[in-house]
Amino acid sequence: MRSSERRRAAGAQDAQGSVARRPGRPSLSNEELLDKALDLFLEKGFEGTSIDAITAAAGMAKRTVYARYGDKTRLFKAALSRAIDEWIVPVERLRALEQEDFEQTLVLIGDTLVANVLSPAGLRLLRLTNAESVRTPEISAENVRSGTAPTLDYLAGLLERRLQLPAPHAQEAAQAFLNLIVAGPANSAAWGQVLDPGSVERQTRFGVRLFLHGIAAPQEAPPNEQLSRLVTDACAHLDEARKHLRAVEQSIGSKGPSR
Repeated sequence: MRSSERRRAAGAQDAQGSVARRPGRPSLSNEELLDKALDLFLEKGFEGTSIDAITAAAGMAKRTVYARYGDKTRLFKAALSRAIDEWIVPVERLRALEQEDFEQTLVLIGDTLVANVLSPAGLRLLRLTNAESVRTPEISAENVRSGTAPTLDYLAGLLERRLQLPAPHAQEAAQAFLNLIVAGPANSAAWGQVLDPGSVERQTRFGVRLFLHGIAAPQEAPPNEQLSRLVTDACAHLDEARKHLRAVEQSIGSKGPSR
């Protein structure tokens, strides 16, 4: 093909591309495309969202979207994966919350995770995954892999370090913490219940106390408390001995003097 013909062909392609988007508007970045697609998937669901609607919202040619993702399913998974990556709390941020007081550490971590799941981004992601995970089970698997698993591993390590729990027990305890502290508010909000922030905060603190004192290894009593128990036990035994002695004396007295 001659150079003049190539220029005319390139011009024709540019003209066709200009129909798909407003003149002078640059093509959206990949991240912007995924955000536009996610907004539509949230609003209309997977089945109710078409590639045509996504390209119209993005101001992008359909062939560009297909070139990047191949089909709607791959685009949906990519949009969801980006949303999860943007939403999860980095482990470094959780680690920075650690305090000398372990109960306070768990409260701060609980507050952070609950606030994150109740944020607008968290709620829209929760509703979308709940709605589509039955049709596409791998969505739930991806959510766990990239969203829940890193937090779970961090919590298990934290419980191992601070409570000297064995690894299998620490993993189960970490899952119990997420179920007790985070899952309750998340499920309530997903069902449309309006949660009072003060109530959520109190519930987090109550849940942390219940969790911590329910799994922590029993601690030996302080020396003063041990001494107090010993004295109490000794007094109880002494009272029993006195009662027995009085009973014996009364028995001897009732028989009278021997002849």
